[in-house]
Amino acid sequence: MNNYIRNMGEKVLGGEKITFPEAKKLLETEKKAIVDIMAVANQVRHRFMENRVGFCTIINAKSGRCSEDCKFCVQSSHYKGECKTYPMLEVEEIVRAAKKADEKGVQRFSIVSSGRNLGTRDFEKVVKTTKKIRQETRLEVDCSLGILSEDQVSGLRQAGVNRYHHNLETSPSFFEKICTTHSLSEKLKTIQMVKKNGLSICSGGIIGLGETSEQWIEMIFLLREIEVDCIPVNILDPRPGTPLENMAPPSPLEIIKLISIMRLIVPDTEIRLAGGREINLRDFQATAFLAGATGMIVGGYLTTGGRIIDDDLQMINDLGLRFGEQKDQM
Repeated sequence: MNNYIRNMGEKVLGGEKITFPEAKKLLETEKKAIVDIMAVANQVRHRFMENRVGFCTIINAKSGRCSEDCKFCVQSSHYKGECKTYPMLEVEEIVRAAKKADEKGVQRFSIVSSGRNLGTRDFEKVVKTTKKIRQETRLEVDCSLGILSEDQVSGLRQAGVNRYHHNLETSPSFFEKICTTHSLSEKLKTIQMVKKNGLSICSGGIIGLGETSEQWIEMIFLLREIEVDCIPVNILDPRPGTPLENMAPPSPLEIIKLISIMRLIVPDTEIRLAGGREINLRDFQATAFLAGATGMIVGGYLTTGGRIIDDDLQMINDLGLRFGEQKDQM
């Protein structure tokens, strides 16, 4: 297996793409060989992504009462989980949060809302907020507002939104077991519309929903096919009151293996640790960057807290990595 891992690394470093059957075989990597696949993934990360790590912080700008039935989500109105519920925050409140992130040197700020989509009044508030953040901070602005119309995509771009976040959540073969109120094809339609309008795409999913490791890899190949720019890797943090509240999480080593394989599948795409990293990776958070990760969501998530940004900054410094998204000049 060590020779196979090395051969796959050489193939990717040589500019070739590995295939689904090749990636599937990498899933056979045993615990004793995790360091080998990590080492190869780390080489690939250095070659294609250099030595930089990007930070993004998010704000739950509209919370709860979601009409969709995503089985992992405590904001869904279909379940009895508890979360804060409130309408779209006011412009100044969101801008204040953005300025705090800017003061910490975070590069990206993402405005996130619950629900299938936004009504006209809430959407106009997001547009106004985005313009103000762009005027008063150094931040790039991302949005995650559900399914969009073409006019909305155009409106976000004109307001200064740089990237749109729209997770697939899981693989095509597992999607209907996680959500039935919207389809994967609807998500893909929004992503293609956003790409056509020139915005960067952030799309990933959640490890540990009950899918197999092969199905997680299946999703990564789809993301490679549609050429997303950033893949957030969430790890299920089961929420009481949701159908997945008793789901057992994957082990830290299994997560590290999947991140390493992801780096070989998408050598030049951002891989960003997101929700659930603290509780599931625990002492292995730094290890994920030696396995190919290149970014983090920092400062907390939609309905759960995270650790303080200063601790994440210290971790990146201790790893000898460079804070920032811009590539070094060659």
